Amino acid sequence: MSDVIVFISHQKVKEGKLEELRQLHQKVVAEIEAEKPGTITHLGYASQDGSQVTFVHLFPDAQAMERHLLGVDARVQQAAEFVQTESFEIYGQPSQAVLERMMQFAGSGIGLSVQPDSLGGYIRLKSG
Repeated sequence: MSDVIVFISHQKVKEGKLEELRQLHQKVVAEIEAEKPGTITHLGYASQDGSQVTFVHLFPDAQAMERHLLGVDARVQQAAEFVQTESFEIYGQPSQAVLERMMQFAGSGIGLSVQPDSLGGYIRLKSG
């Protein structure tokens, strides 16, 4: 379990753009599911009023997160029409390349929290 990385991003939705974002998200999810098998979880949630969205990603290891970030600039550019990124959270130990990339984002005013020291745990894929 110590290799697992959880990546969470928080965005503010631009006025009147939630439905268009929802459509883009479905397209991006289908592409990532097909092209990036190491991204084992990719979930999106909107606040009740639709002004905020949060995306949760789960990677089995640092290399899978690195592969997920390939093409991220194009995805960020597409999403910029609908959202403004506010912050990122990383739980687990990403690679140095991922940390450097996240620091670039943070340098542009996006909040970044990294908690690399896993206390252990488990992931249950099915109940019972």
